[in-house]
Amino acid sequence: MWVLGCLLISSQSAGAQIRGVYPLGMSAVNAGVTPEPGFSYANQLLFYSRDESKGPDGEPVATGNNSVILAMHSFVWVAAREVLGGARFSMSATLPLSNNSLTSDNAGAISGGGGLADSYYQPFILGWTRPRMSIRAVYGFLAPTGEYSADSNSNVGSGYWTHVLSSGQTWRLTADGATSVSTFQMYEFHTRQQETGVKPGDTLDFDYSVMRTVSWTEDVSLQFGLAGYHQWQTTHKQTAAGTAAQPDSRYAVNAVGFAAAVAWPKRGVALGFKYLDEFLNRSTFQGFSTQISGSVAF
Repeated sequence: MWVLGCLLISSQSAGAQIRGVYPLGMSAVNAGVTPEPGFSYANQLLFYSRDESKGPDGEPVATGNNSVILAMHSFVWVAAREVLGGARFSMSATLPLSNNSLTSDNAGAISGGGGLADSYYQPFILGWTRPRMSIRAVYGFLAPTGEYSADSNSNVGSGYWTHVLSSGQTWRLTADGATSVSTFQMYEFHTRQQETGVKPGDTLDFDYSVMRTVSWTEDVSLQFGLAGYHQWQTTHKQTAAGTAAQPDSRYAVNAVGFAAAVAWPKRGVALGFKYLDEFLNRSTFQGFSTQISGSVAF
């Protein structure tokens, strides 16, 4: 089994909040699994394409194209010593590169930018592994290292700090572990945005998957199944004066699709692919996501 850690990035400004900072679907597969002790590197190429803007009741309000490409470079360290009832302690740092563009059928090109985006750090991760279940508990924070200016239309950063609490669980439904169910929950505590003083609404994220693993050869295993994600804005966005902004337009995102992966366990190498199609979104864009991932343990 292998793990692709949770990663975060934002391509939206808080002035027009339509999503949280977490790239949805990233932790849908093997969410509770902790890598083997030592160092590992994961690279994830994420493509989010959205061609329709939805209103508060899910009604179409505009068409165009909103695309985000993220290249995530994540470095993970897992301790060999166990603590707190057999948990392994680990830490990670993620340095993302982003390229995004926003166009409208009526107005044409609106914004776009590229470069080093907001970086994500997980200084505290605990992972427990049992014969039929694996669980991870995480504290992390998103640092506003990406370029941001309130009057710019080429931002790649969010302009605010985000603190995160998250947990992932993987249940092995069969004795051989071939069939598994994974769930991942994350809560985003957003702070006030630089320059504008706006505080984005907090966000609850939920990823999931139902996967089947088969042995292709003695050294290669395949994993495939159903995956999906949801995201909900849980509190109102606040203006610089502290009043609620757009109280009736909290966003909600839903998607379902499939995931597949191939792993070489003895070499510590894994490759993955996901396609997730969105539906019944509210107060945000709607589209699809394609995700390609790879990891190697040293």
